[in-house]
Amino acid sequence: MTLLLGDIVPNFTADSTIGTINFHEWLGESWGFFFSHPADFTPVCTTELGRTSQLSAQFAERNVKSVGLSTDTSEQHLAWLKDVNETQNTCVEFPVIADTDLTVAKLYGMLHPEQSATATVRSVFIIDPNKKLRLTMTYPMTVGRNFNEILRVIDSLQTGDANSIATPADWQPGDLAIIPPSISNEEADKKFPQGYEVIKPYLRTVKI
Repeated sequence: MTLLLGDIVPNFTADSTIGTINFHEWLGESWGFFFSHPADFTPVCTTELGRTSQLSAQFAERNVKSVGLSTDTSEQHLAWLKDVNETQNTCVEFPVIADTDLTVAKLYGMLHPEQSATATVRSVFIIDPNKKLRLTMTYPMTVGRNFNEILRVIDSLQTGDANSIATPADWQPGDLAIIPPSISNEEADKKFPQGYEVIKPYLRTVKI
């Protein structure tokens, strides 16, 4: 299955380290950071689960729930999380889904045959409170994710939703934003009373 930006993400019910969860119900009114990893008791994944846990307060500030997945069992997940907590100096509290029959991996396109027929690649899905897919990233098995970028794109999406703006290359919270071409100057005058700069007719920047 190919998921496209703006699609309602597939719902599923699955076993996890916190018990059985219905994905849409579990997300509720929150944003979701849903990520897969190839296997338990592997080095790169250990650092990634640890980093997600270390950033739990920052995810919570953004109303984001984190959830991991691999094709191992919940029992294996729980045993492995002891190592994650020990080696990464944290305490993982977010759920890790057990997808032993590959149901969720196939729903979300997490299996890339050139990488592995049974292990999921490092997929990232950012999901909004309407259960719509807002961003995807896929890393090969050997490359750990950039969590600064994951937080940055969540900030960009949330800022864009709240202010009807786009964000430029390398944008960080507090930087100038861009007024989309779909907003006329007349509309921009009303929407951005603080003023904005017209660099080109199609390139207008504004401080949010």
